[in-house]
Order: sequence, then structure tokens, then C-alpha cells
Amino acid sequence: MQALAERQAVDRATFERDLLPAAQPVVLRGLVSDWPAVALAQRSPTALLQELAGLDSGRDVDALMLPPGQGQRIFYNADGSGFNYLRNRLPLTRVAEQLQRYAQFADPPAVAVQSAPVADCAPGLLIGHTMPLLDATVAPRLWLGNAIVTPTHFDESHNIACVVAGRRRFTLFAPEQVGNLYVGPLGHAPTGTPISLVDLNAPDFDRYPRFADALAAARSAVLEPGDAIYIPPLWWHHVQSLQPINLLLNYWWNPAGADSGLDALQQAMRSFGALPPAQRKAWQAMFAHWVFEADAGTQAHIPPTMRRPV
Repeated sequence: MQALAERQAVDRATFERDLLPAAQPVVLRGLVSDWPAVALAQRSPTALLQELAGLDSGRDVDALMLPPGQGQRIFYNADGSGFNYLRNRLPLTRVAEQLQRYAQFADPPAVAVQSAPVADCAPGLLIGHTMPLLDATVAPRLWLGNAIVTPTHFDESHNIACVVAGRRRFTLFAPEQVGNLYVGPLGHAPTGTPISLVDLNAPDFDRYPRFADALAAARSAVLEPGDAIYIPPLWWHHVQSLQPINLLLNYWWNPAGADSGLDALQQAMRSFGALPPAQRKAWQAMFAHWVFEADAGTQAHIPPTMRRPV
């Protein structure tokens, strides 16, 4: 595994001139270290939760809970017919209260607010927390939780993720590694897009032997409060929250003219044309292989209950 590239003191002109055209992930150290919430979190994560509760608009957010015994990885249930978490809709204040309480537990349930629009759930957080590399029209989303793992998946959009509180380990795989990731069903996944079935923290190389090649090419970094990461479209990424209280704001955007009405997979297909030829070829091979296996009924790495009917 390799270290992710890092840059410091990146301004918008540098980002647009050098980093975006390169289409490579990069850690942006200290990009939002001047945000008030970052300073508050470093003084006291509990005080940050209280601040969030005070900013709560009262609108419900999507929240996940992995019951005790399920570990920290958002994933499928035991037979692959569903998922291993409970989904709920509740105000941000309720989640903040849970996190404060669970921070005292030795082995708490894993809890996460997923992709909540800041303008809806905590509009006051927009004040003083400007993303310096993007237009103000790119709206942030909030991710709040304790120690939880988002499995290896891809986004169809450009992404800048900013760590406000806690620490997060990002592990990235280039698009051409898709054939080594053992991707699960395209239409049945615990995230918005398909995921790798391999547990990054405990890979089963007997079952998933090609994953060793993916790991050798992987890039990883731990982000501290105030750090950010740029992830280009279609790069696979695994995200592990490492602290009892973690907060992240992320910004997704597509190039001018992209059709925001498309779903994730359709938008991803639109993004393929912008990939370098080798990456585009790898994705085409993956989809062809997946369809062949589905038609043949030989998806050996996918549990039977998760396979598409043939």
C-alpha cells in the first residue's frame, strides 16, 4: 500500500489548474483548519456535539445503527439478503445525544448520519464554513458518527471531503483495479453504488485472491481535523472513522452540463467517457465480466441470495 499524495496551502487557482486536470486523488492538508467547528472540535468533541444540537433545524436526517455484534463495517446481513444495519429518521440532536452517551461505552453500537444536506438539518453551520476551492452553489453534506466503516465503493461525482472532528483513514483504489475488488451486485448494495465484498481490515485471500494485487496498488492516508481529500469520479474508496466522535462535511459536484437528474449508476456511465483509456477499458471489462457471470450463474464470490436471477 502506498501513501496518498499530499499538498498544503492549495488555493482555488492551483486546484483548478493543477489538481483537477490530473484526475488523481490528493490529500489537502489544513485546507479548512480555520473553520470554527474544527477549532471547537479540537478543544472538546462534546462541545461540538452541543453546538450541532443548537444548530439543529429539527428536520429528520438518515441515520444508521449497527447493533452490537455486527462490528463496525456497513455491509450485508449474514445471508446477503439484506443489510446489517437499522435505518432510522430522526433529528440531528437525537444522534448527537446518542454519540455522547455511546462515547462512554467500551463496545458501543456503530452509529452514523449519512449524507445529510447541511442546509436542511443545520443551516447555521454554513456560516463561517466556506469551501475555498468551490463555488458557493456546491452544497455541503454532513456525515456524523462514531467508529464506523464505509466499505469500498465509488462516487460518480467529483468529491472533496473535509474532516471537522475525529480522524478518518481513507484507502483508495484506482478505477482500473475494479477487477481485483470483487464487486457485489450492481442493484443490491448497502451504499448508493456497488461495493467491494472484501473486508479491507481482514481480507480473505483464499476467497478473494486478486485483492492482494489491489492492496499492493492502494493509496492510503489518515486525515486529521482541518484536513481534506479530493477524490476524482469513479475512484474506489474505503473510509474508516477512528474516533468516538467524528464529523465530516463533503462536497459533490459534476462538470457544467452534467445531468443531475440521473441516478448514480447512470451518472457513472456518463463519467466513463472522461476516463483515460486504460481506466475506461478496465471498467468495460468489469461490466462485461459481471454480466457474463450473472448470465452463467457462476458468480462464485457472491453469496447465492445476492445473485441476480438468470
